[in-house]
Amino acid sequence: MPFLQSLWQYIVPVVLVLGLVVTVHELGHFVAARLLGAKVDRFAIGFGRAIAKWKDGAGVEWRLGWVPIGGYVRFAGDENMASIPDAEDLAALKRELLAREGPAALNSYFHFKPLWQRAVIVAAGPLANFLLAIAIFSALLMSFGDLILPFRVAAVAPGSPAEAAGFRVGDVIVQADGRRVRGFDDVVELVRVRAEVPTSFVVQRDGHPLTLVATPRWELVRDRVAGEQRVGAIGLAPAQQPQDYVRVRYGPAQALAGGVQRTWDTLQTSVYYLGRMIRGEVGTEELRGPLGIASVAKKVAQLGAEDVHGFGPKLANAALNLLRLAAVISISIGFMNLLPVPVLDGGHLLFYGYEAVARRPLGAKVQAAGYRVGLALVLGLMLFATWNDLQRHRVFNLFGGLFS
Repeated sequence: MPFLQSLWQYIVPVVLVLGLVVTVHELGHFVAARLLGAKVDRFAIGFGRAIAKWKDGAGVEWRLGWVPIGGYVRFAGDENMASIPDAEDLAALKRELLAREGPAALNSYFHFKPLWQRAVIVAAGPLANFLLAIAIFSALLMSFGDLILPFRVAAVAPGSPAEAAGFRVGDVIVQADGRRVRGFDDVVELVRVRAEVPTSFVVQRDGHPLTLVATPRWELVRDRVAGEQRVGAIGLAPAQQPQDYVRVRYGPAQALAGGVQRTWDTLQTSVYYLGRMIRGEVGTEELRGPLGIASVAKKVAQLGAEDVHGFGPKLANAALNLLRLAAVISISIGFMNLLPVPVLDGGHLLFYGYEAVARRPLGAKVQAAGYRVGLALVLGLMLFATWNDLQRHRVFNLFGGLFS
C-alpha cells in the first residue's frame, strides 16, 4: 500500500520527533506555572479540533489537536493561546476577580504575577528544550558510549585550502577555532559553517603542536540525510581503517558532562550560522520548514533501519536515530524561541525587561503593534522555509512537467 508506506516514512517520524520536542517545551511552561501557583486552563498539543480531551482533578483541560504540530499552554484569564495581554480585557478581568474572589486571587493569575515569576514561566519552555537535548545526549552516551574517529590526516587534496595551509599526511587535528577536537565529526561540523572564514587549527606533528590557518571554501556536497548542500570544506580526508576508531565508555557523570558539551556545541554552531546569515555572508537556502523536517526525519529513520535484520532491531535503530534528531531540533526550537521577536518567548522576555527597567509595562498600543509585526515575521519565515522545501524537492519542476 503506497499510502500507508508514505504515512510511515514521512508523517509518523516527524510527528514523533516534533511531538516530543513541543510537548517538552510546553511542559516547561506548565510545570513552572504550577510550581509558582499560576492557574492553567488548558494544555494542548496540536491545533484545530480536539481528537481527545479530558480534565484532571485540578481543572486543567488536556487536549490533543488533529494537527499534531505545535502546542500551547493557556493560562487562566487568557483570551488567546499566545498569552498576549489585552489591556482592556486585563482591566476587566482584574475588576471581576477583585469583586468575586478578593485581592488574594490575583496572585493565581499569570498576568498579575510578579514580574520575575512571569519571566521564569516564559523562560522555562526554552530551558526545557535544552534540558531535553542534554538528557538525550547523556542517555545515549551512557548506554552506548561513543565511537570516535580521531582526525589523523590520510590525504590532502591537491590545490585545496588544506594544502595551502600546510597540512601533511599524518597530522592529527587536536584543536579547531580554539575548541578541543575529539574526532572527525567535530572538525566537519565546524568547517561546514565557516566557508570563507580563516580558521586556525592545532595539529600534532612528530609529537609537537603546530598551528595552521586554513580558509574553508564552498563545495556542493550530497548528504544522505540533508540532500544537496553548499557547505564549507578544506580538502582533508581522515584515516578510516577499523583500527583507527576508538570506543569510549562513559559513567553517569561523564555522560552528563558530554551531554552538556554536545548541547552547547550545537547551540554555538546554530548561533554562529544564524549570525552569518543575518550579515548576508551565507545564503538562506538551508532554512527548512515542516516539509523539510519531515523529509529529514524520514531519511534519519531509514538510515537507522539499514543493514539491520528483523522488525524489532530495525525499529529500535530507527528510534535511536530519531532521538538524536529530536535532540538537535529541541536545541534549535529552544534557541529560536529565545529570539527577541514578539509572539515568541524571547519577545515576552524583552517586554518584561523593559518593564523591569522602566518600572511600568510597555504601552498597550506598542505591545499590540509589536505582536502584529512579530506574528508577520514568524509567518513570513515559515512561508519562506516552506518555499525552500518545495524548491529542494523540485515540486515546481514537477508541476511544470505536467503542463509542458
